[in-house]
Amino acid sequence: MPRPSVEAERKAQILASTCKVIAAEGFRHLRVSDVAKDAGVSGGTVHYYFETKRELTDAAFEHCFEVSVTRRRWILESDEPPLTRLRMVVESYLPEGAETVEAWKVWVELWVEAIRNPELQELNERFYGEWRDIVASIFRAGQASGDITASGDPVELANMLVSMLDGLALQVLAGSQAMTVDTMRTICLRFVDQLSTASVA
Repeated sequence: MPRPSVEAERKAQILASTCKVIAAEGFRHLRVSDVAKDAGVSGGTVHYYFETKRELTDAAFEHCFEVSVTRRRWILESDEPPLTRLRMVVESYLPEGAETVEAWKVWVELWVEAIRNPELQELNERFYGEWRDIVASIFRAGQASGDITASGDPVELANMLVSMLDGLALQVLAGSQAMTVDTMRTICLRFVDQLSTASVA
């Protein structure tokens, strides 16, 4: 049996490959054989770690979320003022760069499938709730320090920013001529800048 460290690395590679295939082919077209090929392992190895395709995809969505948060941990733990951190959150989530675009495509697939799948709805609720709480904590800190003068529930303010990022990113990913990455950046940063000059609520 492989060493624990080797097993952990192999499992992570399988999950990364699953995310890659979901982003490229779509959730419904995902095949374990394609994941195995991308990961450089056999189909049997994939099933050793994940007995069913459903276990594999659930774990892949969780992996994508954890990687996304880990990549931005430095922003969340930064000593920069809350408004600056919100601007960095916006910049880090713009759908540009292969890694970020891939992650966006994985989330889009989760949302589409969750519309008809109650189990995926539960996954989405958990991940989305955790992400909203993280953003809300920045708003809360900004209100406490006076950096953010906009009144209102920090969770509601977080929902405004998160939904703005999500909605505009979908348009960018769909190839909208009117909604480019630069346009999305301008709109989202303008919203953040207004948090220190007026009440949004």
